Amino acid sequence: MAEGQTLPQFRLLPMKAPDIQMTRKDSGAIYLTPRQAPGNRPQTVPHCLDQRAGEHPDRPFLRERDLVSGEWQTLTYGEAKAITDSLAQAFLDLGAGPDAPVMILSANSTRAAMVILAAQKIGAPAAPISVPYSLMSSDFEKLRHCFGAVKPAIIFAEHYKSFRSAIAALGNTDCKVISADPGGDNTVRQYDDLAATVPTEDVAKAMASLNDDSIGKYLFTSGSTGLPKPVPTTQGAMCSMISGQEGLRDDSRDPEHDPDQVHNVLDWLPWNHISGSNVNFNGAIWNGATFWIDDGKPTPALFQRTIDNIRDCSPSSFGTAPIALAMLADAMEADDTLLEAFFKNMRSIGYGGATLSDDLYDRLQALAIKATGRRIPIITMYGATETQGITVVHWEAERVGLIGLPLPGMTLKLVPNGAKLEVRVKGPSVMPGYLDSPEKNAEVFDEEGYYCLGDAVTFVDEDHPEKGLIFDGRVGEDFKLSSGTWVSVGTLRPDFVAACSPLIFDAVIAGQDKNFASAMVWPSQAVLEQYFKAADGDQAKGLKAFTDDVANRAKAFNAGEPGSSRRIKRLLVLTEPPSIDAGEITDKGYVNQRLVIDRRAGLVAGIYADPPAEGVVQL
Repeated sequence: MAEGQTLPQFRLLPMKAPDIQMTRKDSGAIYLTPRQAPGNRPQTVPHCLDQRAGEHPDRPFLRERDLVSGEWQTLTYGEAKAITDSLAQAFLDLGAGPDAPVMILSANSTRAAMVILAAQKIGAPAAPISVPYSLMSSDFEKLRHCFGAVKPAIIFAEHYKSFRSAIAALGNTDCKVISADPGGDNTVRQYDDLAATVPTEDVAKAMASLNDDSIGKYLFTSGSTGLPKPVPTTQGAMCSMISGQEGLRDDSRDPEHDPDQVHNVLDWLPWNHISGSNVNFNGAIWNGATFWIDDGKPTPALFQRTIDNIRDCSPSSFGTAPIALAMLADAMEADDTLLEAFFKNMRSIGYGGATLSDDLYDRLQALAIKATGRRIPIITMYGATETQGITVVHWEAERVGLIGLPLPGMTLKLVPNGAKLEVRVKGPSVMPGYLDSPEKNAEVFDEEGYYCLGDAVTFVDEDHPEKGLIFDGRVGEDFKLSSGTWVSVGTLRPDFVAACSPLIFDAVIAGQDKNFASAMVWPSQAVLEQYFKAADGDQAKGLKAFTDDVANRAKAFNAGEPGSSRRIKRLLVLTEPPSIDAGEITDKGYVNQRLVIDRRAGLVAGIYADPPAEGVVQL
């Protein structure tokens, strides 16, 4: 847009305006409670599925590409109800129940969805486990830990051959293994056979006994602070998050709202985390939407699949990590047909897991204006495995970095912690406590019963709390330089990564008790390969050219930063990728800042040596 030119209006979000009550206590704590009441909700998630099947049995519920033909395969709501009833009976026959969970060792798929919902119908907690724990791990330590924590009666591995080694690493167990692979040994039960089981009245009796305290899932934390912790996720917690969003809903505010239009959701986020499973997947069922399972991911090798799926789906909503939005913006800037397909039905874009940069926000808005003549709401929800979603941006925000305001039914408690406001939360979507972990539970809940997230926030305008909150980093990640100046890693890190994008995909910031801050950065592999190619395969020469370009980006970043706490004085390009086994990175792509620094202490020492170690760039 030319300077001084008026920006086009946003497409309106069908959501109520912010209305927040703020209470201050003498202790300095601030309490934030929405004035909107929670809205409608289902009795339980499986009850919601059955209700939607009764209302529109022939409507497409799940769409997934066939692995061989590449064609979309469709499962209707009516078919989903029938299959989950049959599987639920089969699971009862195999001994599953409230104290005998069903563990899922598979990527997102139609069959995995049926297993998760069928388990919930009989009150057997579904435990979807991060796929990298089975397919990318060399020691299976995290998988064995998860298995030992929930003690499942059944393991579902859709492609048994892929997971054979992981299952073998669990040792001899009494678990029944289910797979869709015909090539398993004779102890592996076939999914198709179980999905043809004739249900009895026992399934209906089990569903009738479900209530808000029934555990629907065991979801494991990302493992960014040690081994993954098992979180009992109740039906009440999942349904309360739906009611919180419903309490903000205002369809009359959207002049283009069509109650008969089927909502298309395209999503890749793994179902072992709340965003993909409890926000997007459960939300699709509640809204009677069609959920397209995206077999792509924000990696150079797999993102083309997402692009192909967007062309077919033209989704109504799209939520993902900022790195994927950056890759999508690159593709749409070069392809008008993709641009048209993406924005054809788009109501809003969502992001999570990291802060969206101002540059990327502006690029996405420019693309929206080109395609539709309007800006698009770009929103986010903030939460954790232990809490579900607890805040949301439910208005057309003119800036990025917001995490919004608490959902109806939730209360935020902001507690002074040094120079920051630490976030704590109470409400019906918060977990009752980690499974079998009384000591840990005593640590994470405060004296008033608020769950302590370990994150910090700040107000856009403390005199006008309705303008929302801004994420202010992890309390435990910030550090002081030797001068006593605080370095806010939660804001510096994403800003620095954005300044060096697309050359790098992430970084860690070091410098505790040092004279200056430094960065260790991971190259974008696709970009690095281009440098190697330009150097005729001479990797040392290509890496040198790449490092020089990153250094120039870093110098430009420093030039715009007046304070020492915001300037990077030395950097090192890391050639070893972050390790999942060591906990340096989660399957969602979150990098554990402190663990990386501790694990690579020798490299950090080399950065601060005088003279610095080989490969360290002084800026």
